Amino acid sequence: MAQDVHCIIGASGQLGTEMALSLKSAGERVVLMDIKPPSFEGILDLPFEQVDVCDAARLASALGENGITHVYHLAAALSARGEQDPQWAWNLNMKGLLNVLEIAAGHVPLARVFWPSSIAVFGPESGRTAAQSGPRIPGTVYGISKNAGEHWCAWYHRQHGVDVRSVRYPGLIGTLAPPGGGTTDYAVEVFDHLEGPEPYRCFLDAHEKLPMMHMDDAVGAAMQILSVPRERLTTPEAYNIAALSFCPAELFAEIRRHVPGFKYECIPDYRQDIAAGWPDDLDDALARADWDWNPTVDLSDLVDTMVKARHSNQPLSPAL
Repeated sequence: MAQDVHCIIGASGQLGTEMALSLKSAGERVVLMDIKPPSFEGILDLPFEQVDVCDAARLASALGENGITHVYHLAAALSARGEQDPQWAWNLNMKGLLNVLEIAAGHVPLARVFWPSSIAVFGPESGRTAAQSGPRIPGTVYGISKNAGEHWCAWYHRQHGVDVRSVRYPGLIGTLAPPGGGTTDYAVEVFDHLEGPEPYRCFLDAHEKLPMMHMDDAVGAAMQILSVPRERLTTPEAYNIAALSFCPAELFAEIRRHVPGFKYECIPDYRQDIAAGWPDDLDDALARADWDWNPTVDLSDLVDTMVKARHSNQPLSPAL
């Protein structure tokens, strides 16, 4: 039997970089696609196709020519950046997803598609712990597009048999690439400011608690849900997945255990309004029951990993 060929669309981004390295390390055949080449040295030897996901013809051609069987469609405009340019964000998020789903429906047969949803689908009506099928009234263009995307994925599965799978990611924290314009980016940016002469300026309130996750768990969730038999998945929605939940003050207190001289100040901006509408935590009981979801990285492990990475590498995110 021919080996599966995995394609990461949006491979130069924060999650795409980590996903590419993990699949490569697992010995999988991987093809990278993005509008710009990747910059992380560890994946530069992988095949790369320069593709705009909004160009349906070019995308279909690239997927077909490379014999792609599994797609990780990660290209998206994130929450904070999306609020600054709503029409661009909606077009990228919706047109890109619909192109992938339409190709999977018939033009280039794909075995499976992974598409990430987000905690941004929830609003204040969801409560502090968002239920799997609780109310979803998002307050950002990003959240609106993710909510609509969940319905499109369910429709393409129901009407065309597309095997598309999804999780609702919280804020993601990793070491290989800079964040891409999300409301939770502070939890990555801060590690570039551990010992600076000026305090790190956090753009959220010190006590604004949000769901978070280390990239090891984020990548693991995608690979895990894509590998389980379809009949084990009992919902057409994206699955809630939870790992950590903390506020800036809690994260910074843990950082001080590793870097006693670390200084910070919290000066909330427009991103605080976005964060205030999101839940503190997610009820992920269904993911745990259906496909044995179980995160592995706690807050202490996360901070230890990030501090060590920043002490050994050049900063990834720009200075504030």
